[in-house]
Amino acid sequence: MTNDWPELAKTLTADLRNLRSGAPEVMKAFSAMATSAGATGALDAKTKELIALAVSVAIRCDDCIAFHAKAAAGRGATREEVMETLGMAIYMGAGPSVMYASHALAAFTQFDAEKTAPAQSA
Repeated sequence: MTNDWPELAKTLTADLRNLRSGAPEVMKAFSAMATSAGATGALDAKTKELIALAVSVAIRCDDCIAFHAKAAAGRGATREEVMETLGMAIYMGAGPSVMYASHALAAFTQFDAEKTAPAQSA
């Protein structure tokens, strides 16, 4: 399977916008939980995104991989950190997690390249 992870994230964002308008209270509560869980505490935001990426692989959620690979790249995760994270996800999720780890690596690679690519004129 080949995905354009940045495009998937854009599509999902639009879909979630529709969900937020249709179920505003539920989505407001979910957003508050995400903000609280992701807040810096004993663990920094980058570490928490790496954990979320590992969980995304272990539960086999492509949509989650897209969002958390993007967030990990945005918070400065290195390829080496992502590789160690994916190693733990594989360990915890066995064979199917190997396949989803390849998805997460492709997603992170695309978002990381997008972050470092020079801005293209429209």
